[in-house]
Amino acid sequence: MPRYEFRCRSCGTTFELNRPMAESSDPASCPEGHDDTVKLLSAVAVGGSAAAPASGGGGGGGGCCGGGCCS
Repeated sequence: MPRYEFRCRSCGTTFELNRPMAESSDPASCPEGHDDTVKLLSAVAVGGSAAAPASGGGGGGGGCCGGGCCS
């Protein structure tokens, strides 16, 4: 279930709610009980240690990243 971040305009509290995507635009009350809240646009950082295999040049698999590495 997606997690959405909200900020209360009354007290400045930032809080998160888990809710279905169908309810993503529904109003939310802050933990302090205020109703004047806004949904924040959250940036998601995805990290990992897997790397794409290096292409040995020439034919075969892989693709071009668009960085001018293809000949």
